[in-house]
Amino acid sequence: MSMPELRSAGTSEVLDEHGEAAVSKKIEGRSPWRLAYERLRTDRAAKIALGTILVIVLLALLAPVFAKILGHGPNQQFIDIGENANGGPVPPSGTFWLGTDNNGRDLFIRILYGARVSLVVGVLATMISVVLGTVLGLAAGFIGGFTDTVIARLIDVMLSIPFLILAISIAYVSGPSLWLVIAIIGVLSFTYPARIVRGQVISIKGREFIEAARALGASPWRIMFIDLLPNVMAQVIVYASLLIPLAIVLEASLSFLGVGVPPPTADWGQMISDASGYYQYGYWWFLFFPSIALLITTLSFNIFGDSVRDALDPRGAGIYV
Repeated sequence: MSMPELRSAGTSEVLDEHGEAAVSKKIEGRSPWRLAYERLRTDRAAKIALGTILVIVLLALLAPVFAKILGHGPNQQFIDIGENANGGPVPPSGTFWLGTDNNGRDLFIRILYGARVSLVVGVLATMISVVLGTVLGLAAGFIGGFTDTVIARLIDVMLSIPFLILAISIAYVSGPSLWLVIAIIGVLSFTYPARIVRGQVISIKGREFIEAARALGASPWRIMFIDLLPNVMAQVIVYASLLIPLAIVLEASLSFLGVGVPPPTADWGQMISDASGYYQYGYWWFLFFPSIALLITTLSFNIFGDSVRDALDPRGAGIYV
């Protein structure tokens, strides 16, 4: 009579009657980042949103290719065929896929070039905001004392000033430009990641692994950037994914008000501003297509950011099993 199969304690090997390994299956540990990735990979909304973002990025990169194929530059005016008898835009056609704007320019080509501006502003402004906010948040939370007081009061002052009014004032005084818009949005948006990082650092700086690092003689810089920073990266990544669409909307708002990216650079906010006086006369495409491009882009980033937040949230079901 054969002995029953025995499973050795603490292993995944199944032993037969001779004590030899019959089945060997390696137990693979999964890190929180791996678990978050697996959860994100099964999120249908996240996959659709990410696919949409990739398509938008691809179209933006291929904007010069489309301009060459169609023979329409982003700032090229077609007075004869790009305007109707009343001097207004012409509707979508085989020549102008999405119609023209009030200056007889190809709206499709300008929307593609406008995507370039929006994506550049969104990514670069977010990088500035996240880097600045993370460094200040780490310093305030870890060093504490006078440093924490100064940084916390600076954050409070910045949050008390209406963002849009301050941005408009700076852009109006300095003169509108693309790089100024990036700097304004990036610097003025550091307050939110700084507060998040500061709170997280305060909550974990008294834990055993930080005390052990101090006991081993680790410098404050090493503790901040080697021991503390990896433990707040999940929150930083989540906020960065949600800040990109906010930066895109802020850039479009500044351009809509005339203090953003200066013309004739193709910009969605400027297009929407130019179309505001035309749509009531039946030129619906002039307002619809730039608006829908802005809506799809920001909505895709927001949905993907929400999915990233759910995947990295340690309180979410199924992340730490």
